[in-house]
Amino acid sequence: MTNEIQKRGLIVKAQSGFFTVETGEGFVICRLRGKLKQGRAMGDIAALGDYVNITLLDDGSGVVENVEERSQAIVRLDPRPQGIFQQVLLANADQAVFVFACASPTPKLRMLDRFLVITEKQKIPAVIIANKIDLVENAKELFSVYESIGYRVIYTSTKTGAGVDELKTQLQKKVSALAGPSGVGKSSLLNMIQDGLGLAVNEISAAMKKGRHTTVTRQMFALDGGGYVADTPGWKSLALWDTEAEEIDAYFPELRDLVPHCQFSDCTHKHEPGCAVLAAVKAGTIYPERYDSYLRLRAGQE
Repeated sequence: MTNEIQKRGLIVKAQSGFFTVETGEGFVICRLRGKLKQGRAMGDIAALGDYVNITLLDDGSGVVENVEERSQAIVRLDPRPQGIFQQVLLANADQAVFVFACASPTPKLRMLDRFLVITEKQKIPAVIIANKIDLVENAKELFSVYESIGYRVIYTSTKTGAGVDELKTQLQKKVSALAGPSGVGKSSLLNMIQDGLGLAVNEISAAMKKGRHTTVTRQMFALDGGGYVADTPGWKSLALWDTEAEEIDAYFPELRDLVPHCQFSDCTHKHEPGCAVLAAVKAGTIYPERYDSYLRLRAGQE
């Protein structure tokens, strides 16, 4: 009888029911143990970023015996004929890194606000990369609102090299979900951090955009100094599917501390007397653009 060897590892690649698990001693391609697939799954049983326990087989492959509980996950709905299915883009991310350009293209800050609401709900720390600072003179003006409410903003330029070392340090020894609109220079930044990294991420990203969600490859890329980065396109389509309108204010850091001071417990912060949020907007301590983003998200708008 063969002695079974068991290992704990991290799923770094997922494709069509096969999972590449990094065990600290190498990579093992695994499939799920049949018992894990019994019953009706409401979401991905195993996903990129999951920690799993595996059994090594004689042929060098492995079997996933169990999936450890996730601290959190970036999830979107994948509507299927048999009902709602929760698709995990990345499990157990240490941070979400949002790359936006200062110009070319013009930064879509409402999109950024939506991304930040999702990270607040998932309790994932968010870092904002303001790229292409060489194209403008007012980069800090554009993004200072986010610094003032507690988000870390790193100002970068691949042309001058500004901020690249700071970003590299921020990514070290963490699992990072990368996202941002097209054309913001994400690949160029990644290539400056690690040779060929941007190209590798781009190839997976292109495949994800073309492929069907059920068969597409998801992959994390190892950083030389430790840590992983995973491109996670699709944030724009991440509906706040399980979020009630009245809880949106909790995901705006500058609003949530004011909410207990509103006169009415069910205050919508739109027109009520004694509203602490409206008073702050009027006093100029809440940025009108952020308040507008709150109103639009509460109304279910982009």
